[in-house]
Amino acid sequence: MDDQTRKDVTNRLKSVAGHINGIIKMVEDDRYCIDVIKQIQATEAALSRVSELVLDNHLHTCLTTAVRGDNPDERETVLEEVLEVFRTQNKNKAR
Repeated sequence: MDDQTRKDVTNRLKSVAGHINGIIKMVEDDRYCIDVIKQIQATEAALSRVSELVLDNHLHTCLTTAVRGDNPDERETVLEEVLEVFRTQNKNKAR
């Protein structure tokens, strides 16, 4: 991961951690359920954005290197990993 992406991802994850701590406090304070759900959804959206950043970096670094490389097994492995990420995401959405 390049330095700028690492910094962006780390900062976003720290922000998400703060949001989660806020949600915990909301639950402890017996806040209105819909407000808690809205905060959970906002946190999920923030995590999705982090995932997009990491995937974008992966596609532009690891995947590109493997596709341009001479090792067909490495190429297949990296492509299968990306496909598996989408399979897992789709399974989670179907729940």
